[in-house]
Amino acid sequence: MTDYSEEQRNELEALESIYPDSFTVLSEKPTTFTITVTSEAGENDETVQTTLKFTYREKYPDETPLYEIVSQENLDDNDVMDIIKLLEQQAEENLGMVMIFTLVSAVQEKLNEIVDQIKTRREEEKKQKEREAEEEEKQRFHGTPVTIENFLNWKAKFDAELLEIKRKKMKEEEQAGKNKLSGKQLFEMDHNLDTSDIQFLEE
Repeated sequence: MTDYSEEQRNELEALESIYPDSFTVLSEKPTTFTITVTSEAGENDETVQTTLKFTYREKYPDETPLYEIVSQENLDDNDVMDIIKLLEQQAEENLGMVMIFTLVSAVQEKLNEIVDQIKTRREEEKKQKEREAEEEEKQRFHGTPVTIENFLNWKAKFDAELLEIKRKKMKEEEQAGKNKLSGKQLFEMDHNLDTSDIQFLEE
């Protein structure tokens, strides 16, 4: 028969010596402890970090331990979800064996991957912003495309405005007493005037 408490005690001692600076026991019954996992430094010395909390169930390691992420730095929600999924998968695969070291090592690897991805993500974000700025610039210069329909609408409005301006000008001239037309204007308005001149000469 498995002595679960003996296995748990041995694992705790091992974990304490492996993670002296990041291992903290929170309670004895049930045995609950945290381990803080930090990635290796990335390109700009950035790191990501998470604190994992584990609680032994009575029949651990034949039962998976309870685990949760109690704090994290520089991780987004998707990263946290990925870590939880990873812990689930690793816990299932290692059932029957003490597994905390294996779980923590898997998370450590994942954090190192995330730090590498941060650089790629930043570059992607930068490119995305540049693309959006280009699109905005294009939109600014693009304006409305000309179709026959909207050109005719514009022309009708333009002609109406022009006619209105002419009418106003004529009204203003009439009011200013400038309604005497020049010979050319009279001729253009009434073509009979040239024949009347000829008739006048004939008489």
